[in-house]
Amino acid sequence: MSQRPQPFFETFDRFHELNFLHLNGELPVVRDFLFGFGDGLEAAEGYRAVRGFLKSYAGNEATYNSYRTHVERLLLWSLLVAGKPIVELRRRDAEAFMEFCLNPPSDWIGPVVKSRFLRLGSRKKLDTDSYIINEQWRPFSHTVAKRERKIAREAVATLPSRPYRMSQGSVAQVFAVCGSFFQHAIDEGLTEVNPFRAVKQKSIYKQRNTLDVASRSLTQLQWSYVIETAEQMAVANPLHERTLFIVATLFSMYLRVSDLVGRDNWRPTMGDIRRDSMGNWWFHVVGKGNKAAKISIRDDYIQNYLVRYRRHLQLSPLPSAHEKTSLISTLKGRGGLSDRHIRLLLQEVFDSTLVRMAQEGWNNDEIDQLRSASLHWLRHTSATFDAPHRDMKDLQADLRHNSLSTTQNTYYNSLDEQRAHSVKGLKIKN
Repeated sequence: MSQRPQPFFETFDRFHELNFLHLNGELPVVRDFLFGFGDGLEAAEGYRAVRGFLKSYAGNEATYNSYRTHVERLLLWSLLVAGKPIVELRRRDAEAFMEFCLNPPSDWIGPVVKSRFLRLGSRKKLDTDSYIINEQWRPFSHTVAKRERKIAREAVATLPSRPYRMSQGSVAQVFAVCGSFFQHAIDEGLTEVNPFRAVKQKSIYKQRNTLDVASRSLTQLQWSYVIETAEQMAVANPLHERTLFIVATLFSMYLRVSDLVGRDNWRPTMGDIRRDSMGNWWFHVVGKGNKAAKISIRDDYIQNYLVRYRRHLQLSPLPSAHEKTSLISTLKGRGGLSDRHIRLLLQEVFDSTLVRMAQEGWNNDEIDQLRSASLHWLRHTSATFDAPHRDMKDLQADLRHNSLSTTQNTYYNSLDEQRAHSVKGLKIKN
């Protein structure tokens, strides 16, 4: 059969429509792919094991998509490269898989695509429609910098090709997801070995790529222009008061976009910003993995941005603990904004900031990095600025890092400006 990888699993909604007792709910192209392998690979049994794992561990769409990416790669690799059943993989196989993920072959790498399967039929979706594989789909995809995508669009050009590089976060996710899969398989009596547990102890793969957070953060100059630009936009047009509030909220509490959008079982409200008996303010949030947490809030945010936005909405200056008003609403007052909408609002601020800095005479070196900025940069920027002034454990708690070493390695070993300044005046010869 063909050695070319193809997807096994569909969207989150479609996945939950499957019949988990049989394989008759899968697309014919998936069943044909599975049954095209020899009996010794036990492809259908391995698929069922992975499917059961996803059903048990993927509680929401974001988790499902993340888990699907890594465990599907593992299943494809075991069948097409290792040539053995997935539940028979051992430590050497896990090490070989990690090496494969760090340097996948070119025919396993492709562009980011919206659909893994393409529907054949009329515009109206019917149960009798047939599906084919999206020929552009690959297990691995390049992450292209925002500025490169913009340049390619404006020039009607193709994106530049470059070597694939797995991020540090993705390396950690491979261990977490694949390790969880094998623990699930052990619990189900499918194997007695978790090959990723032994590899993880050595951490040789996780050390290969370190996060250069400085390259994904704004400078003090750039950030001052961003927040001032958002303030100017709000003064010029009150509709931008919401945009200013979003920028200030993301930055001041190191938030991810999902903390503003919400999750299946939680939508952020004004009542989630609460004051305790000591007068301290906290944002009560449900974060990754549906973990409840609270984030400490600086007084400057409360006094200058929260109060301002609430007055714009004609609300009392401060929220009550039981207030149900959505934290971020549409202009028509409906609760909640989409991830994409929030990113577009922030991009408008970045674009206006670039124009303003250029008009005021700042040179290209001083504004260049801002062209690549994204929403998540505000989290890195704020944490980088605050690290020299906060206890490491306090910053870890507000960033909601599971491990203190993550906070330390990201923000306390990356204070390059401080480190460079400390050596500038030292003499070689007295």
